Amino acid sequence: MNAPLLPPDIVKSTDAEAVLVKIAGLLQTGSIVPYLGPGLSAASAPDVPMTPEALADFFGRKVALPRRAKGNVWAAAQHIESTRHRSTVSTLMAEAFATPVKPSALHSRLASLGLPMIVDTWYDGAMRDALRPGTNWGEVQGITRAGIGEDRWYRFYDADGSETDRVAAQAWKTLLYKPHGCVAPAKNFLISDADYVEVLTEIDIQTPIPDLVKDRRTNRSFLFIGCRFHDQMLRTYARQIAKRSSDTHYVIVEPGQSTKNELKFFHAQGYTPIGIPVERAVEILLSVA
Repeated sequence: MNAPLLPPDIVKSTDAEAVLVKIAGLLQTGSIVPYLGPGLSAASAPDVPMTPEALADFFGRKVALPRRAKGNVWAAAQHIESTRHRSTVSTLMAEAFATPVKPSALHSRLASLGLPMIVDTWYDGAMRDALRPGTNWGEVQGITRAGIGEDRWYRFYDADGSETDRVAAQAWKTLLYKPHGCVAPAKNFLISDADYVEVLTEIDIQTPIPDLVKDRRTNRSFLFIGCRFHDQMLRTYARQIAKRSSDTHYVIVEPGQSTKNELKFFHAQGYTPIGIPVERAVEILLSVA
């Protein structure tokens, strides 16, 4: 396993930049898995919600929400599902993410590296669009089990967006893992409290995580970029997806924005937080040829 580049205190200033240069080199070898959050695309101000709070506000503009659901996207989705129908939630999610998010320069760079795995945790299709059809990649998405009548936690899609299976997926050079689903190609969304109750009941024993993801994380580190962990569900997913991989991971944090719970999470998991704005982190990651 890789030794940490620096101890798990917040790495700041010039030290942060030096660490990122080393990480950029490791990223190109495939020994680090990029774990992308919506903050990676937020700087370009796309016309879709790019935080859970913004998505909750979108729901609130479409449906009258009780006070307990306002500002909480999972509770908001659950209220809509309970009082209207699951199809209403899916329709609103598709509307929220109808405008394509343009891949950033880092999305494009990651797509060009032929990495074993990329984890993308938001609902837009920017990373999928960066991984062009005709190349050797495919995707596995988390799915809601609400009303499908199947004992399945995820579905596989090839580069053209056609549903396939785990046998075909074994041959992919790059696996894109969308644990919460995506607007493309099939509008799969994990979003309501009920969706997550089922997953979180099983996630500690890893059942909802595809075997191919488990295989490709082995002995690899993770780089979390554009992610926040201010909610227990977000922390649980990160912990379980990175479980049984390397014991060395790195997380880009906006200076001064981490909550106490986030800092406790980083310490408990042994993540090295790197205090640097996402935009500057991207510049450094792109600068290493």
